[in-house]
Amino acid sequence: MKKNKDQKEDIKEEEIKEVAAENQGQETEEQPEEQEEELSDLEKAELATEEAKDKYLRLYSEFENFRRRTAKERTQLFATAGRDLIEDLLPVLDDLDRANQSAEDEKATVDSVKEGMDLISQKLKKTLENKGLKKMEIKRSDKFDDEFHEAITQIPAGKKLEGKIVDVVEPGYFLNETVVRFAKVVTGAKK
Repeated sequence: MKKNKDQKEDIKEEEIKEVAAENQGQETEEQPEEQEEELSDLEKAELATEEAKDKYLRLYSEFENFRRRTAKERTQLFATAGRDLIEDLLPVLDDLDRANQSAEDEKATVDSVKEGMDLISQKLKKTLENKGLKKMEIKRSDKFDDEFHEAITQIPAGKKLEGKIVDVVEPGYFLNETVVRFAKVVTGAKK
């Protein structure tokens, strides 16, 4: 009997182990499916993160290239900005040299030197006007405007000229509608 009992216990233990193994098998079968779903969601999130990182790095690289390129273009622009003006002023410089040589000549008269200087002056003004330089039009008794004028002194000038321009000491200039040099003026003092 003892054998029967031992056999029954062994059978029971084996059944318990089998049932436990089956239950464990079911649990392990269910867990991989859940893990696969979780892993696939996790993998999807990782892929999305990788794509976002890649896009970010590409955009960052493009921006850095753009920044370097514009910085290089800007330095080149500043380096050659005055080139056109210099090329246009060279003929005026040549004319000045010729005028100096002719002024040293004994045959030159004051009138011929003056006429030559006037021609050179006109040529220089025309060249600068073609580049966008424009002289400010200021008359006596114009209203003083601190956006265009610089008052260097005030003098008593009567009631009519109080706060107005009495004299222009140095003309002002615009370069493409931007003030390059303020006109230096004398204004009438207020009493």
